[in-house]
Amino acid sequence: MSSRTVGGSVTALWMQQIRPDAPTEVLAVSQQERDWASGIPGTRAQLFLASRSWMRNCLATLHGSSPLQVPLQAPPSAPPRLRDGWGYVSLSHCADACLLGWSQQPIGVDLERGDRKLQAAKALVRRFFTESEQSELIELEGDQLRQQVLDRWLVKEAAIKWQQGSIAEDLGFWEVSSTLRSAMHRNLDLEVAAQLRSQGAWRFGVVVSKKIFLQNCLLCIA
Repeated sequence: MSSRTVGGSVTALWMQQIRPDAPTEVLAVSQQERDWASGIPGTRAQLFLASRSWMRNCLATLHGSSPLQVPLQAPPSAPPRLRDGWGYVSLSHCADACLLGWSQQPIGVDLERGDRKLQAAKALVRRFFTESEQSELIELEGDQLRQQVLDRWLVKEAAIKWQQGSIAEDLGFWEVSSTLRSAMHRNLDLEVAAQLRSQGAWRFGVVVSKKIFLQNCLLCIA
């Protein structure tokens, strides 16, 4: 798949299970990324390098370039970015997998285990969900409530990444529609299109500015 042949509305997703055991000398990472990794303790450094190499390989396939030619800026604990003209990316990790999203417009993705336990689901709803969302979920119990909270949380976090906002400041303002296909920021009057998908043991949310960018949403599994 090459960005030179896909239409402007295509969104590409890549997902892989985390395997941090690749020899670091064969990874396609920049010297800057190796320097960043030198300041990360333990196995987290190898995970960091493996994820950056994987991102570079995915984006190189998309753009028809070599991995080290991809103008990726992805320091530790910061959202990844591409040079102008190369599109937009978003990265999400969970315990045992990672997800990369790319689009020609800003994008946000969030990934979780589909069976993630939420022991205090009702408390999460009361604290972080809007009044409208609370009214929709008030009668739910058990796994039905857990699934709704997980799905809405995935959309909310993906929307915050799209927004380049803050979980602490923005989570309570993002309201997910009852269809789970859109969300609105009640304070900033922002609106996004959303898609929820499952892959194996994982569940993830994708957020873009317009639903047309989700119509050709391609998923590649590594």
